[in-house]
Amino acid sequence: MGEKKSDVLQGTLDLMVLKTLHAMGPLHGFGIARRIEQLSKDVLQLNEGTVYTSLLRLQQQGWIGSRWGTSENNRKARFYSITRQGKKQLELETENWERIAAVIGRVLRLERQG
Repeated sequence: MGEKKSDVLQGTLDLMVLKTLHAMGPLHGFGIARRIEQLSKDVLQLNEGTVYTSLLRLQQQGWIGSRWGTSENNRKARFYSITRQGKKQLELETENWERIAAVIGRVLRLERQG
């Protein structure tokens, strides 16, 4: 079986966007998407619409802010950055994700009883 491209698990994209901005500083939407794809070793495929929907949602929550700037290829682009409130949310979401991942790991290691 060859490698398959995966859809982003619902609810995880916002967390990955927040973490990417926290780790890398201000980025435009295309840069965020490409960085997440790189880190996933191209297992995840993000389309621009999905990423921009996440960015809008995060901005409405006050977890990221944005400003206009110039991209690497000299085009006008909106650059996003994490806010203080976003850093607090990232901490909460990370703890929650780690708890859930631990539970899923325990369930997947279950052996047949009986």
